[in-house]
Parts: sequence; C-alpha cells; structure tokens
Amino acid sequence: MTFQQLKYVAAIAKYGSLSLAARHLFISQPSLTTALRDLEQEIQKTLFIRTSRGMQITLEGSEFLGYAKQVMQQMQIMEDHYCQREDSRKYFSVSTQHYTFTAQAFVELVKEYGGDDYEFSLLEERTSKIIENVKNLKSEIGVLYLSHFNETVIRKILKEENLTFQPLFTVRPHVFLARRHPLAEKSLVQVADLAAFPCVTFDQGDENSFYFTEELFSERSLPKHLLVTDRAAVVDFLIHLEAYTIATGVLPSYLHGQDIVARPLATEERMTVGAVQRGDRITSAPGQTFLAALEKVARGIEKERRRTGDELEGEVAD
Repeated sequence: MTFQQLKYVAAIAKYGSLSLAARHLFISQPSLTTALRDLEQEIQKTLFIRTSRGMQITLEGSEFLGYAKQVMQQMQIMEDHYCQREDSRKYFSVSTQHYTFTAQAFVELVKEYGGDDYEFSLLEERTSKIIENVKNLKSEIGVLYLSHFNETVIRKILKEENLTFQPLFTVRPHVFLARRHPLAEKSLVQVADLAAFPCVTFDQGDENSFYFTEELFSERSLPKHLLVTDRAAVVDFLIHLEAYTIATGVLPSYLHGQDIVARPLATEERMTVGAVQRGDRITSAPGQTFLAALEKVARGIEKERRRTGDELEGEVAD
C-alpha cells in the first residue's frame, strides 16, 4: 500500500468516476484502474462497486477512506511544518450531537480558511456514531456531553477505543418548550411536572441505550414519547403539540424567533459538553482552530452562567 494509492481512492470517491479522477490526478485511466485493483487485492477488500452510474463506494471503502484522509491530513501537517507548503488542501471533519454552537464554531473555522482550498465536514450524528467516526478517523473531533448518569459508561468506551474527552463547559439542564406552554410561566420546572406532556428525543437507532441519549432523564418511563432525527421536527413538535425536550441551557439559534423558551430543570444533574479525539493523533491546524472557536463559545456560556448565578434562561447566544 502506498500513499499515492490513498490519494487515488480519495479522488475516486470524490468524483465518482475513474475517468474524472484520472483526469484530475493527471494519470491515465488504465493506470488508475490497475492501482485500485492492486490495492483491493492487497487488502482483500472491495472499496468500490462499478455501476452504470459510476463508482459507488462500499461500506468497507468508506471506512478505508476515513483512514486514508487522516493519513493524508497527517502528511499535510508534516509537509506544512517542514516544507513550508502554503497551497495544500485542508481536510477536516467534526461529528457532533445536535448542538448549534458547534455549527457556530464551524462557521468560524470556514471563515479562517476561506481563502484556502479545503474539504470540511460537519456531521450531526447519533452518539455511538460520533464515537465510531472518531475511532475510525472519519472525523478528527467529536462533540458530545457527559453527565453523572452516563459518564462512567461513556468514559469506559472512550478509554477502550483510545479516545480522549476534553471538557468545554458545564451547564444546568433546561427544558425547552413553547412560550405558551403551561409550564413556560414557571421559573423552575420539576421533573414531575413533565409527566403529562410529550417528550421529544433524538433517535439513537440500534444503540438506543439510555446512556447514549442526547437528553437527560430518558431512562424515565415516558408515556408520551416522540423520536426524531431532524432538528426542524423538534421545533414543530414543541410549538404544536405542547411537547418538550431537555438539553443544555444554550438556546439554539434555530429556535430563535420561534416562540421557544428554556426553563431550568430542578435537578442536581449537570451536562458537561466536550470534545472527543483520538489519543494517538496530532491535532491538525483546522482542528486547533475549531477547538479554539468552541472554547470561545464556552467562555461566553460561562460568562453568562456567572451573570445569572447558573439560572440560565436559555438566552446565551450560540
């Protein structure tokens, strides 16, 4: 296996065509076909399926591509450091729970590299997929939360996979609901107050363990439970169904102007949001920029927390 073959796989996946990939790689199509065949034979994996519509990457190919991109990224870091290359393409990927403050940090990243060639990915994923993506090098950084309830289990998994968790900020959980919701007038919501209303949670698929949920107290018996995969559905359900969801005290920007409010939940539980990374990888320049942007968001949240005495009303801009 050669570094050149990794570049070939990345190009084929990007263009979905051997002829287009060969053109951009400045090699002949037969040479590219031979290189791919040799690689597949060497690793005994089928990376692409040839179809009438082009080259379709397989599941094994997607996993291989994740590793290949990380190797290419590490090589780029070395070349930038030692060869003073200024025109190299930047690769970076983040997998995150459904937090809009990660999108804000991602925007700052793109602004920083706006004049360069880059391929950046922001993936909103299930909790188990975030861990898998970082483990398999599909994403350099993952963003998720730990609580007293899930910390032991999640940290055990991270340790087993040689992943680290860098805390960014800790907040009191809040209940998000429509401004006209019967509980919206309360300054502090009790867990028992929620029993009569539908609870909205993000679906975790086959790994729908209580420890992987994005919302606290999902282990409770929920007589009215709505599972979603899309953030827009959360807004509709909260506004039209007197539903609620439990999240950080950071009022997401996609809820601004939608008559959604956040009320603190009466609990000693806390949510610590942090960044997950591989313990054996150097953080790339884009990764450092993204983490710095996340830390800037964290400082703003901490400043608001001190101002309000931890009684966040969800008005922290993110």
